[in-house]
Amino acid sequence: MSNQRTERLLNLVICLLAARRFVTKDKIRVVVPQYAESGSDDAFERMFERDKDDLREMGIPLETGSNDVLFDDEIGYRIPRDAYALPEVVFDSEELAVLGLAARAWQQATLADAATRAVLKLEAAGVDVDPSALAVVEPRVGADEPAFGGLYEAARDRRPVTFQYQSSSSTPSAQRHLEPWGVVSWHGRWYVLGHDADRDATRLFRLSRIVGPVEFAGAPGTVDVPPDLDLRSQVQMLAPTPTSSLARIRVRHDSALPLRRRGSVISDDDEWTDVELGFGDPEQLAAELCGYGPDVVALTPPELRDAVVRRLKLVLANTSGAA
Repeated sequence: MSNQRTERLLNLVICLLAARRFVTKDKIRVVVPQYAESGSDDAFERMFERDKDDLREMGIPLETGSNDVLFDDEIGYRIPRDAYALPEVVFDSEELAVLGLAARAWQQATLADAATRAVLKLEAAGVDVDPSALAVVEPRVGADEPAFGGLYEAARDRRPVTFQYQSSSSTPSAQRHLEPWGVVSWHGRWYVLGHDADRDATRLFRLSRIVGPVEFAGAPGTVDVPPDLDLRSQVQMLAPTPTSSLARIRVRHDSALPLRRRGSVISDDDEWTDVELGFGDPEQLAAELCGYGPDVVALTPPELRDAVVRRLKLVLANTSGAA
């Protein structure tokens, strides 16, 4: 399925899932950008009918009906939230560990922008919307580094980039031109690997040291990725040896399985397990621990506890301000 068609179907799902009532075809055509650009009425009708069939084949429940029970109002469409949401799914410990890694990699919601735009268009069209319904289609992807999104997109589309890079805190940043091959997490940090055009060599760049925005420097498909490339082996050779300290954390039973797998169990009781694990950057580990909420407690060292407390106070302050 093409990217354009996938995006169109996703926009249609967002439109019909967020609406509290049936949405007519005229309003769907206004809200979904690809329909608005379809041209003639016949082209829109063919595209919409094909998309409805595709959604049903995917198992997405599509309801038709009228918003007026007394009169034959124009037929509309919607996706019932209860029927769309997945039933309870049970995973084993290894599957949960993989899902935990995926969730941390994708908490920076690229889809959130599309969902927000769709809701605004629905509201502008006079449709009563329920934004909370989008929780079942909006991924929570999170690499905290601002450069993550741009570099991931560039590596996926094989597109060269340029950015300002600071090799260390004591040196000024310099512009780099990179043909990215992939973005990799290594020992709790994110790196981009590729061909450094300035030095005509393979180089590894730590995302947290990229200053400012990542800018595209060429068209998609213009980066040649070595056919026998082993990303993790290359990163292992080029990445600096991490300086590791030991942290002791307390984990509630049946939670934070990725942390358990990386560490060693020190003690265990009816509710909590104490785990010891190595880390390099206390801020990085603190961000991860905060993502587990009340199911994880940082015990030692003090700098890790301080980092967790500082983040939680910031969340509390922002929440209080919003309230």
